[in-house]
Amino acid sequence: MSPNLNNVISHFLTAAKKHPDNIAIIEKGKSISYRELEAEVRSTAAYFTESGIKQGDRVLVFVPMSIDLYRTVLALFYVGATAVFLDEWVTKERLLLCCRLADCKGFIGPTKARIMSWFAKDLRQIPIKLSLSKRGQEIKEPAIVNEDHSALITFTTGSTGTPKAADRSHTFLDAQFQILKKKVDTKPGDIEMTVLPIVLFINLGVGATSVLADYNSRKPQSLNPALIINQLRKNKVERIISSPYFIKTIAQYLISQKVEVKTLREIYTGGAPVFSSEANIYREAFPDSDIKIIYGSTEAEPISSISANQLIKQSDKQNLGLPVGNIHPQTKLKIIKLDNSHAHNLSVEELENITLKENDIGEILVAGNHVLKKYYNNPQAFRKNKIIVEGEIWHRTGDSGFLQNKQLFLTGNCKQLIRKNRQLLSPFVTENYLSSLPSVKLGTLVEQNDILTLVLETDKSAQELEPAVATLVYDQLKIVKKIPRDPRHNSKIDYGALQILLNK
Repeated sequence: MSPNLNNVISHFLTAAKKHPDNIAIIEKGKSISYRELEAEVRSTAAYFTESGIKQGDRVLVFVPMSIDLYRTVLALFYVGATAVFLDEWVTKERLLLCCRLADCKGFIGPTKARIMSWFAKDLRQIPIKLSLSKRGQEIKEPAIVNEDHSALITFTTGSTGTPKAADRSHTFLDAQFQILKKKVDTKPGDIEMTVLPIVLFINLGVGATSVLADYNSRKPQSLNPALIINQLRKNKVERIISSPYFIKTIAQYLISQKVEVKTLREIYTGGAPVFSSEANIYREAFPDSDIKIIYGSTEAEPISSISANQLIKQSDKQNLGLPVGNIHPQTKLKIIKLDNSHAHNLSVEELENITLKENDIGEILVAGNHVLKKYYNNPQAFRKNKIIVEGEIWHRTGDSGFLQNKQLFLTGNCKQLIRKNRQLLSPFVTENYLSSLPSVKLGTLVEQNDILTLVLETDKSAQELEPAVATLVYDQLKIVKKIPRDPRHNSKIDYGALQILLNK
């Protein structure tokens, strides 16, 4: 980044200057070069300014993953406004709640969304409605912003509770850009398919080509693997970055059809657990690809990583936790005692007093330049999720795990751990074991009214499965047709929805 320009847009502008004829984004049957996208960003930024959007204003962006989405967000960065980003899978109720919390000056979306905005009070009260199709005269120079100026706000919760608005500053996005660019080793001219909206900005900062997957992320189960494979082949895609569900669906199709995508050099996946059984599927479908699983979160990406080969090798040796590999060099990590009463401010000595030794299970705590420093308009979330140690902000991930020989192992969300008869039981570890059973699609351990219930999604009967789960600790076994998944990745178990299902 130029020393005189804190605005993260500088990465894209530099890439566009160096590689103007490279294709920036391919969306179905159309594409746009870096030269064309830069011109579109400048004219869109001019339209925003002419419409009354000023530096520091927040604009609610409700645009599907598309060329339009990146043109819009880059244009907002250009004028120094803050893009408030909502995932496509968000419900109307959550959209309106996020709208109230973000207190936006502008709203931009396709025609359908703008029509809806006139019938919803919270959207109607946003003073400036912006069109996706309008342009203005080009603006010469991007806004010069303070390094802590908010560039992007994204909401991180599921379907219940007060949403946490992750407030990403230009400095934070720059730090994340530098780390992920080095981690993935993205180069100008690389051709990549990414299903994760934020990750695509890395490509736009180096001159790489991004191929948008032709599927509706609001309906993950509608994913057509044959269509995606055709895109991969047609565009000679070299790298995929996506959720485990996406990779697994493509992999299973390739195995069933006994075909390969020979151009794929690398696959990166994250956002949900990947157990060894799933890694084996990846390995079979992509025998010549370098496959890496990234552990991280919205607030801290990446934390650690592991290759599929290493995951398979290590998982064969033990069932104590899920291996997620080496800690990223730029990530500081500690395992602290499982305790919700930890003080918000600690001294270095006090932090050391709650830090556990190797092999002890505790909460994963991280710090670093790429670790989120603030939430928008939510001091409660900040106090709950952050620990300040003599000015340095550490993030409580809410995940439990342990260190062993400098390797990180996960044991699941802290809230899901179960204390029973002086034992600490991890439903996550149980899920890891159950994933290895061919007849079980998904399974977990749930505590209800002091009763441990082993819940299995399977076509088999409880009687047929009892011998296979004999080593597990549980009181009763229940078979269900479908265990609810999270709406974002369709990979994680939605424990809240599962509890409701079991109570019916």
